[in-house]
Amino acid sequence: MHPDAWLVVIDPQRIFADPASPWGSPMFPAVVEPVRRLAAAAAERTVVTRWVPSAEPEGSWQAYLDAWPFAQVPEDDPLLEVVPELHDLTDTVVSLPTFGKWSKELQAVTGPTPHLVLAGVSTDCCVISTALAAADAGATITLVTDACAGSTPENQRAALDVMALYPPQITLATSEDVLR
Repeated sequence: MHPDAWLVVIDPQRIFADPASPWGSPMFPAVVEPVRRLAAAAAERTVVTRWVPSAEPEGSWQAYLDAWPFAQVPEDDPLLEVVPELHDLTDTVVSLPTFGKWSKELQAVTGPTPHLVLAGVSTDCCVISTALAAADAGATITLVTDACAGSTPENQRAALDVMALYPPQITLATSEDVLR
């Protein structure tokens, strides 16, 4: 992994990993080991993000949370915890009530135009929202295909196809490629 890159593990939470959750990704178990290998290489340059519902949702977020009432829980609810398999990576955590995690909070850690290595869930929602916003702001993005989990394999492929349209700002690579 490039020594100046930041690994950003997007939303590795129970709400997205638990097969019983309406938002659970069937692909999540397969990303744990690649994420762990990337985090070992990135060391202190690892950031974990969390999706948390806003206490006072505005605009379309109110309708969204009304459609998914199970997700309207306090920020410290077990449903929003980072999965046990990756909990040891949580030295630096950014929690936001948005799909995309590119924000002033994340930039405070990584700087305004970093090289981000993105992993996490869900590729077709929070990962793509983060990648596109960060690239648009001038960040260089490496999306690690085998360290991202989509809501379904079909949605994973569609999101990867969209992000593949953005080189050189966004490049797709496997964890093996990144770790070489």
